[in-house]
Amino acid sequence: MNKKFDFKDLLVLDMANNHQGDMEHGLAIVRSFAKVVKKQDERAALKFQFRNLDTFIHPNQQKGSDHKQVQRFMSTRLPWDKFQVLLDEVRTQGLVTMCTPFDEGSVDMICEMDFDVIKVASCSGKDWPLLEKVADSGKPVIFSTGGLTIRDIDNLVSFFQHRGVHFAIMHCVAIYPTPDQNMNLNQIGQLRNRYPGIHVGWSTHESPNDMTPVQLAVALGAELFERHVGIPTDDTPLNAYSSTPEQIDTWIQAKQRAQTLCGPQERPPASEAEQSAIDGLKRGVYAKRKIRKGSVIDSEQIFFAIPYVDGQLDSGNFKPGVISRRDVAVNAPVFADHVQFPASEDELVIKHAVHEVKAMLNEARIHLGPEFKVEYSHHYGIPHFLDTGAVLIECVSRSYCKKLVVQLPGQHHPTHYHAKKEETFQVLYGELDCTIDGHYRKLVPGESVVVMPGVWHSFGSEKGVIFEEISSRDYDNDSFYEDKSINKLSRSERKTVVDHWGRFQLKDKSGQEE
Repeated sequence: MNKKFDFKDLLVLDMANNHQGDMEHGLAIVRSFAKVVKKQDERAALKFQFRNLDTFIHPNQQKGSDHKQVQRFMSTRLPWDKFQVLLDEVRTQGLVTMCTPFDEGSVDMICEMDFDVIKVASCSGKDWPLLEKVADSGKPVIFSTGGLTIRDIDNLVSFFQHRGVHFAIMHCVAIYPTPDQNMNLNQIGQLRNRYPGIHVGWSTHESPNDMTPVQLAVALGAELFERHVGIPTDDTPLNAYSSTPEQIDTWIQAKQRAQTLCGPQERPPASEAEQSAIDGLKRGVYAKRKIRKGSVIDSEQIFFAIPYVDGQLDSGNFKPGVISRRDVAVNAPVFADHVQFPASEDELVIKHAVHEVKAMLNEARIHLGPEFKVEYSHHYGIPHFLDTGAVLIECVSRSYCKKLVVQLPGQHHPTHYHAKKEETFQVLYGELDCTIDGHYRKLVPGESVVVMPGVWHSFGSEKGVIFEEISSRDYDNDSFYEDKSINKLSRSERKTVVDHWGRFQLKDKSGQEE
């Protein structure tokens, strides 16, 4: 069973060959960067790279080779027992353990030493013998995308999903260091959209003094981050894409500031400071001429001006037809508690809800054509639509039918059955809570459930949901409710059916349109 791992907000610090084949130097790297991570209260992994050099490098090339990479690997070779000492120190420092294997023997060592996570380097993204070995390890996996086509990435995603591997993706450009024109940070957003539900991060190789890219990556939705790290010595300078502890400290601060600037994904309520600033420019309602108790206030009797007084009727909630409950002197504020609002039309409840329904469809990337019918179900009357009801969008109505069903957060549809119709619900967006024949299920996008004729069922959503209803022929008067009071209502009393969204069919004297 592959281990589940929390990839979100993980920093990956890649030592690579910066230990220079010296265990003491490697220990200094581990301790120095662990200190920075603790200071910044971050969760981080220290990553090694494993190569079984006796088999990874051709035997004829192991001595005297002029191959750049062979020279680098052989000159920084570190025995397995020394790596074990480094690994023990990573654990002592409270860091996640991670390793990149470049051959099958290295995967065996990773499993034997029980690393937490395996990282697949960009150069191994099409190395299928190695990928098979990684998938068989049972370890969570992060893979980088440097040099891969979108088809290559599709193949990797499908491969790991089919093999039951828990994995994350790192956008990466395998140029060291990476120039601006090759950064391609918009790929972070493309990967997130293409593979929903999979954590997407960024493995970076730009100059370690450049803080702008990590902040852009945060803004584009990167959820985990990787940098090469090391400590320069008098004999061995650090390469151009690896960070010192001081640079990583600054880099983490830049990332954290970007996360603060971006804020939460869900739109938060206005802060007290923001609301105060808005209220400072809000226009209050003032009497242009004396308003007598019991009179209807129209636009000729009032004017809008700042400053707004606490409790005053403001320009946003004033509507002609309000009745004054007391006398109001010229230039005096009209207070909300001192007026009686006219009864609002039931249709306004629906019209205002439609704005949210449209926004949910936009967020779910569900597009409608110009011709469709909409049914607003309101089983206990339109005033209670936001508690009990649903919006049904008719897409196909023949011997087979398809509807999109939208429920706003907190809406539910009461228990009922159909005598003739068979239905299949498939969730496209949000979460659906449904009870079928007494059995409760929570459905998420991609999941479906079948409702046979005669089976009692109900559904609702705490967070909002959009699902497809695929059914056999739709019949009038084929819904039978557990609450007998609903059955006594005529179809028109519990449903409002309009063309399109009903812009000109729903009456609204407020002047608002759908």
